Amino acid sequence: MTASIALGSVLLASLFIGIPIAIAIGIAVTVALTISDIPAAFLTQSAFTALDSFPLMAIPFFILAGSLMETGGLSGRLISFANSFMKPFTGGLALVTMLACLFFAALSGSSPATVAAIGTIMYPAMVKKGYDPGFSAAVSASGGGLGILIPPSIPLIIFGILANVSISDMFLAGFGPGFVAVIFLIGSVMIISKRKGYKGSGEKINWSEVRSTFWEAKWALLTPVIILGGVYGGIFTPTESAVIAVLYALLIGIFIYKELNMQRIKQSLISSSMMTGAILIILSTAAAFSKLISIYQIPTIIGNQIMIISTNPLVVLLLIALLVLFIGTFMETLSILIILTPLFLPVVTQLGIDPIHFGIVLVLAAEIGLLTPPVGLNLFVASGISKLSIERISIAVIPFILSMLLALLVIILFPQVSTFLPNLFE
Repeated sequence: MTASIALGSVLLASLFIGIPIAIAIGIAVTVALTISDIPAAFLTQSAFTALDSFPLMAIPFFILAGSLMETGGLSGRLISFANSFMKPFTGGLALVTMLACLFFAALSGSSPATVAAIGTIMYPAMVKKGYDPGFSAAVSASGGGLGILIPPSIPLIIFGILANVSISDMFLAGFGPGFVAVIFLIGSVMIISKRKGYKGSGEKINWSEVRSTFWEAKWALLTPVIILGGVYGGIFTPTESAVIAVLYALLIGIFIYKELNMQRIKQSLISSSMMTGAILIILSTAAAFSKLISIYQIPTIIGNQIMIISTNPLVVLLLIALLVLFIGTFMETLSILIILTPLFLPVVTQLGIDPIHFGIVLVLAAEIGLLTPPVGLNLFVASGISKLSIERISIAVIPFILSMLLALLVIILFPQVSTFLPNLFE
C-alpha cells in the first residue's frame, strides 16, 4: 500500500512541477520499486519488452509519412479541392478549413501536424477575406483535432497496443465517431458564420473547377484508400501500411508533385525522429508503470470505488469521460492514454463495455483536451501560426469545444457508432 501511494503521489507531484511525463513516470516507478524492494532491472526490462513490438513500428512510419505529405504538396491540393465546392456557402472558407482538416487527418494521423499543415495556408486566407482572426485560428485548431480520430491515427494505435486490441478494429471504429465530430463542428461553423455575416462567394458551384481540382488532388485523396484498403483487404498489416504510406508519400512528392527535395526530406526525417523519440520514451517508462499498478492491484481498488457510485456502464463511461476532460486541461493526449488505459480497462471490461468503444470515448475526450488551456497543444500550434495570444484563441474555440462535447455525448449514448464497422468486418 505504501508503494502504491508513493507511485501515485510522486507522479502527480512531478507532473505538477512541470517535469516531462516520461521522466515523471520513471521517477515515480523508481521510488515505488525502491520501497517495494523490487530490483531496478524491472524498469529496464519492462521498457525493453514494451518497445520490442512489431505493431509499435507503425508509429514512426506514420509520423514520417504525415510529415512528407505535409511538405510534398498534398495539403495545398486538398484545400483547393475543398474550396472548389464549399466557397459559395456561408462561412465557405471556414468550411473549407474544416473539410481540409478532415482530408489531411486521414493522411497524417497527427493532430498538431493537421493544424500546422492546413492552418498555415487557411488562416491568412480567412483573415484576408474578413474573418475574425480568433475565429479563424479556432477553426484550424478544432479541425486539427480530427487527426487523432480519423484513421490512421497514432493515439488509436497506442490505445490498441496498451489494451491489446486489434489496431485494424480501432481504425474501423474511428470512422463513425470522426464523422459525428465533423458534423457537429461544421454545424458550429455554419451557425457562427451566419451570425457574423461571413458570406460565401455568391457564385454557383463551378463543376468544371471541382473536376479539375479533384483530378489535381487525386493522388492525395487516394492515400487513405490505398493504406486502409490494403489493411482491410488483407494485403498488409497496419504496420506494413505505414511503410507503404512513406513510400507513397515519397513517390508522389518527388515524381508527381515534384515538391519534395533532399532538404525537405531531411527536415521531415529530423522532425519525425524527434517526435518518435519523445513518444517511445514515454511508452517505455509507461510499460513499467502499467505493470506496477497491476502488481499493486490499483485497477481493482479503483473499480471497487467506481462501483460504489454506480454499476451502470453508461454512468461509469460518463464519469470516466468527465475525469479525462478535467485531466485534459493539463495533460496531453498520449499521457492520458498511457496512464488511464491500464487503470480503467479492467473496470470497463468487467462491466461489459466493449474495449473498442471505451478506447474511442477515451481518445475523443482526450481530443477535446487539445483545445483546452493551459496545455491545449492545438491552441499552441494555432497561436504560433496566427501570432494571437492563447487567451484570445481559447475564448474563440469555446463553441467548438461545446460541439465536441455534444459529439462525445452522442458516442457514449450510442456505442454502435464506434462498434458497427468493427463488428461488420469480423
